[in-house]
Amino acid sequence: MSDDTAAKPTSASAKGPTDIRDDAVRLEAKKATVWIGITGLVILAVYLAQPLLVIFGGIVFGTLIDGGQRLLGRVLPIGRIWRVAIVLLLTVAFLAWVVEFAGSQIAAQAAQMPALIEAQTQHVLDWARAHGITVGRGDVSALAQHMLGGVGPVTQALGGLFGGVTTLLIIMILGIYFVLEPDLYQRGLAWMLPVSSREYFHGTSHRMGRTLRMLLAGRMLGMVIEGVATWIALAVYGVPMAALLGLLTGLLVFLPNIGAPISGLLMILVGFSGGTTMGLYCIGVYVVVQTVDGNIIVPMVAKRTADLAPALVLGAQLIFGVLFGILGLALADPLVVMLKIALERQAEHNKLAVETS
Repeated sequence: MSDDTAAKPTSASAKGPTDIRDDAVRLEAKKATVWIGITGLVILAVYLAQPLLVIFGGIVFGTLIDGGQRLLGRVLPIGRIWRVAIVLLLTVAFLAWVVEFAGSQIAAQAAQMPALIEAQTQHVLDWARAHGITVGRGDVSALAQHMLGGVGPVTQALGGLFGGVTTLLIIMILGIYFVLEPDLYQRGLAWMLPVSSREYFHGTSHRMGRTLRMLLAGRMLGMVIEGVATWIALAVYGVPMAALLGLLTGLLVFLPNIGAPISGLLMILVGFSGGTTMGLYCIGVYVVVQTVDGNIIVPMVAKRTADLAPALVLGAQLIFGVLFGILGLALADPLVVMLKIALERQAEHNKLAVETS
């Protein structure tokens, strides 16, 4: 057998027409595959944005429960699972109290509020026309509809036990699963990463969890203080819908920048429905409550959580609110915190890599 015949490749070892022989072309093909994969993941994330947001809501709820059990652990030296059970029982007890004790009253008040707000808006615009500010009937109707469109979903959600019962239930179930075995899910995510990146992932997730717990603790503190203080202050003076306004104020504290003006507007409109004196009293309550929140609660929380620029949080709230409704609006702040921690960790990692090289 000749050398030429021996050197000729067999059909099993010969390269096919789809094989890429050039190294440069092979490299470019790999890059194209990576970009196509990233594009596909982005499209998939957009398509699955709503379920992903619900899953993130479960993480936030689980973090809230975990923060409660950690706080409880400072005074109760019992097992973690028992502390989690106590926090969950207290949560269920609160929801039962809302339904049993205040549910019917708040639902009735929520049903009355849109009509009251529309009537008060009409009074304000009538006053403006009486003082030389010309406003047409079409403008009045459009403005009233816009106002109702802004507050309607909130009051309707409260009237229907916060609305989206199914979504809320799924978030709570996911949160319970996450808080019962957090290490299981963290190890599962780390397992999908390269071995060299797992330590970095654990450090990032630990910092994210701690920051998110502190952020939610501050939010809960503000919700309780502002909600209860508003309820008591309005009820003492006999302001209509004091229970609903107190609950709305407390819930809207979870939405920084946006929540306070909405709750204040509702409070003032309801107050002026009972006369000028009551309206001025409601303005005073709003100013006092927001002063305490702005000068005591917010600075205290800001010192121990991520330092977020207010414009950044507001922009994220607007974007997520338009895209995903009230759920996106509520979760915009935690999402911005998580992204900020991830970017800070990456910057630290890059700096360390440069210093060690």
